[in-house]
Order: sequence, then structure tokens, then C-alpha cells
Amino acid sequence: MNDFDKYFRPEIVGMAPYKPGEQPGAAKVIKLNTNENPYPPSPKVREAIVQATERLERYPDPLATSFRMVAADVLGVTPDHILCGNGSDDILTILTRAFVGTGQKLRLPFPSYILYRTLAQIQGACYEEIRFAPDFQLAVPFFDRSEGLKLVFLPNPNSPSGTLIDHETILRLASSLDCPIVVDEAYVDFAPSHAVGLIAKDPRIMVTRTLSKSYGLAGLRFGYLVAHPQMIGLLRKVKDSYNTDSISIAGATAAMSDQAWLKENVAKIIATRTRMIPELRRLGFDVTDSHANFVWATRSDRPVQPIYEKLKSQGILVRYMDYTQSVAGAWGDGLRMSVGTDGEIDALLMVLKSIL
Repeated sequence: MNDFDKYFRPEIVGMAPYKPGEQPGAAKVIKLNTNENPYPPSPKVREAIVQATERLERYPDPLATSFRMVAADVLGVTPDHILCGNGSDDILTILTRAFVGTGQKLRLPFPSYILYRTLAQIQGACYEEIRFAPDFQLAVPFFDRSEGLKLVFLPNPNSPSGTLIDHETILRLASSLDCPIVVDEAYVDFAPSHAVGLIAKDPRIMVTRTLSKSYGLAGLRFGYLVAHPQMIGLLRKVKDSYNTDSISIAGATAAMSDQAWLKENVAKIIATRTRMIPELRRLGFDVTDSHANFVWATRSDRPVQPIYEKLKSQGILVRYMDYTQSVAGAWGDGLRMSVGTDGEIDALLMVLKSIL
């Protein structure tokens, strides 16, 4: 057998691949493991996508101008503040490529989104994980300057905890460090505040967003960055020529245009989350107050992995996350449970009662 390892960069051979949440295909399950929106997107999305299929022989707009114009109006910025991508993961990749060179550092809190590590490793860079304080706020070392530090990823709300860092702390972090700060707001529509307004106060602050969660478009793959226009101009050099396609641009623009649908949808998910958390606590789980469309549940009286396995055997998928191995030190493990429909959460709670 050929040894193909020798043809690849050592960083690629040595790294562990990022593992997305399980996608069960056609199996009939209650899927609460990847923080998808349990409701279909705005009806305007389907209409826009159908219209977009009439011109697929042409290349898409490389800057997704129609989306940027609508999003700029919603967010109170200019279109030149916005860069679009193939999901926010594409935006995170562009940022890592642009700011972090071989051997340089990317800082992230722990535990948080595991893809951040992977992006650093692909780049041949280092990642510097710094543990959250016990309440999932930033610990003092996160504010320390470090030689070679070129970029900071700050998920806000954080995954898996659903917790939020306040704006005063983000500004203090930016003033403490000599590098850009990326506030990853994948779940921010379920939270009471967002950080877009901080860009005007410190242009090194950048904000990433996705339409996968609150807009119900995980299958479409569309995300965007909000940043100072000079930052956006330089980052355009790094992105692929056509990193969003005609269908995703049309669907995303239609979704962003329907803010009434978004408001109604977010309200439903928050209402379900609000009743879900105390029910889980009554079942003996320690649950962090969440500002996202998921909750983080742990236990001190028994291991949670068997609970995950029993739920799966009965057709309910949640995400078992093990944070016991890290250079930042062991944190522990837990179950991240997406907020589904009321019926799905009722089924989850009923099965948990039978398990426990």
C-alpha cells in the first residue's frame, strides 16, 4: 500500500479531523445535536431560490451585493462593512488565513468551538487555549499580551455553554491586546444584545454571523462578516473568487429581508428554551443559563455519556461533548441539547424521565 502521508504537510498528517455533529440521513429521529432551527425558513426563501435557478448559467455576484445591501440596512452599517461567505466557517477560514501565519498564535477560550483549533493547525499556526472562569466568563490570562499572537476568536454566545460576554469586557479585551478580535455571533439572535456597534468604537473588533441557526438555513451555507471597510477590502483578497453561489445569495437575501419571520421564530425558540431549562434541572441536570438555541447540561452524580447513548437508542440525538483532554486542562463533559419544537422537547423530557 502506498504511504500517502509523505506527500502531505506534516501539520495535516498530525492533526485530528474536525468532527461535525452526526447527520442521520433519512432515519426518523428527533435531531437535537447540531443546533439547527427546528422550523422551516421564511416562505420568501423558497420563492427566491426558484427564481435564482433561472440564471444558473451565469456566475454569481462575487460580493453578494444584494445581500450586503439588505443586511447593511438591518444592521445599521454600510454594504462595505460586510463580507459574505459559504457559511460562517468560510469566514473564519478567511480570517485565519489573512491574519495568522506559520508559527504564529491564535487565541481562543476553552471550552468553545473546536473548529478554531483545526483552522490554526491547517495554517501551520499555534492555538492558545485559555480556560474560561468557572462561570464561563473570560479569565484574567485571556487579557494578557503574548508574543506572536495575531488573532483572537471569541464565540459570543459561547458553545457549548450558551453564555454571553458583555460589551464592556469585549472592549477591554481589545484595548489589552495588539491584534484583531473576532466576535463569533453564530447564535446572537437568541441573545439580548450583539456586538456590531463595537466596531465603531474599536475597528479591530470584527463580528461573524451565520444564517444557519436563527434563519433556519443550515442546509444553504451562508455566513457573513461585519468589520471596518478597510478590513473588508483587504480580506476580499483572501476569499475564493466566488465563495457564495447564486442560490445561496438569493435565499440569504430573502431570509434577511423577512425580519418579521425572524422575530416570530426566535420568540418561539426562546419560549421553548425558557421552559426546557427548569425541567432539565428538576431531572437532576446542572444547566447553564443559555442565550443560544441550545442548553449545556452536566451531572455530578453520574456519567452523562450513557444517557447520551440511551437517548440515541430511542431515536433522540443530542451532542455528547468531552472536554477532558486539553492543553488548557480538563474541563469535563456534558450534553449539549438543541432547542427543538415543543413536541420534540416534550419527547426528550419524557425519555429522560424514563432513563433516569
